[in-house]
Amino acid sequence: MDQTILLLTLAIAAAATLYSSVGHGGASAYIALMAVAGLAPEEVRPAALVLNILVAGLGAWRFVQAGRFDWNVFWPFAVAAIPAAFFAGRIDVPEDIYRPLLAAALAAAAIRYLFWPTLDAIKPSAAPSPFIALPAGAALGTLAGLTGIGGGVYLSPLLVFAGWADPQRATGIAACFIVVNSIAGLAGRTSSLAALPAYLPWFAGAALVGALIGTTWSLKGLDRRGVLRVLGVVLGIAAAALAT
Repeated sequence: MDQTILLLTLAIAAAATLYSSVGHGGASAYIALMAVAGLAPEEVRPAALVLNILVAGLGAWRFVQAGRFDWNVFWPFAVAAIPAAFFAGRIDVPEDIYRPLLAAALAAAAIRYLFWPTLDAIKPSAAPSPFIALPAGAALGTLAGLTGIGGGVYLSPLLVFAGWADPQRATGIAACFIVVNSIAGLAGRTSSLAALPAYLPWFAGAALVGALIGTTWSLKGLDRRGVLRVLGVVLGIAAAALAT
């Protein structure tokens, strides 16, 4: 393993630690890191989705076991998002169309949760009507498929801001959402699996170690405001990655 791949492996572990603490898989960070390291574009997207599935899968299992989940919130978003992510994953859209808009939206959410986390930490929550959640899920699934990530980075701030889930339950909902969306997005581009990098097992091992650390930190050390502050950092990183 050369020095670049070693540094990339360590960076993936760090990203997985941070992202998994708020129920995210970290695909946006992996995409940025692998691009900076010089990996071929055709390798980056499927590798990021595989890592996303592993990290979010571990997070989903741990957060659901801890009671940080709400089925009534999750299912309508997931039902609509899965087919949308599958079909959108087959579409090539010019990045200069959607990346600046998404970056701006994520940056705004990042600022809110970094500086004013209490606003949403104490907000009462209730599951949305399926008539609202289903179209919202379809939109989020489409974004996930187009951008090659699991969509949790879009879902978490929406759930908290709209009062559909408290910050801690949003971690488990987002993790489960990311797993099903990432699988659907990858299924939409099965041909890309042939381009997976040979050193993916190293990345996967590092990501799982990071996810174990991050989810443990979240479960044992982060209250609602803490989750939102970390979410603000994650959203800021995702916004920067999309803006570059």
